[in-house]
Formats: sequence, C-alpha cells, structure tokens
Amino acid sequence: MPIEKVIIFTDGASQGNPGLAAIGAVVKDTQGGVITSISQGIGRATSNQAEYRAVIAALEAAISLGINQVDMRSDSELVVRQINGRYRVKNASLKPLYQTVKQLQNRLKGFTITHIPGQENTEAHNLAIRALK
Repeated sequence: MPIEKVIIFTDGASQGNPGLAAIGAVVKDTQGGVITSISQGIGRATSNQAEYRAVIAALEAAISLGINQVDMRSDSELVVRQINGRYRVKNASLKPLYQTVKQLQNRLKGFTITHIPGQENTEAHNLAIRALK
C-alpha cells in the first residue's frame, strides 16, 4: 500500500559561515517509522543555504517515493518563515533555493512546514553532523 503522507525532519550544518556544509533529513511515516534518511556533504555553503538544501533533498526524496503529502519540520526559523511567506527572501543566494522549494511544493497535494526547537530535531541534526566528518 503506497504511503500518502510523511513527516520529514530536516537540518543543515556548516563549519564556518560559509564553510564545509552538510545536510540531514529523516522521512517518517505517520506512525514514526523511518522510510528513508539523508546524510550528505554539500561542499561549501552558509548554514542557511544548507538548511534550504536539506529541505530540497528531502522533498525530492519524498516525491521520488510517490508521496503526495508532506508535513515538514525544521529548526531553522528563518527558512520556515520564508517558505511560509512570513519573511521575504532578501539574500540573493537563497532566492534560487527558495524558488526550488516552491516548485517542489507545487508538485505535492499537501505541504506544511513547521518550526521546531533543536532538541526535537536530533535525528536530522546528527545525520548532518555525521556527513561533515
């Protein structure tokens, strides 16, 4: 039976700003079972760029799995508020990343993104940190 809805936790990490960066994400079913995870280096980026790249990679993974509804959680208040339209995207390097998120979001039947405290995002955080090493 195909999975319709998932909960995704994302995080980006950067050693320096900008510096060596990585992303982490965990895609879970609605019962909390892990469907897939992402832990990869992305080269040189700012922490905000890494946060956006984590969201993009997670959305691409969900879409490739045929998932139609995503409930995303991130500890990046800036990224969450920009994607939700509460903050404008002023930084030129973030604008194309934001546009990519919006394009991916439009391919889904349902999408939400919510800000969570860092202590609720340890799995994605640990995946990003692991990819930095």
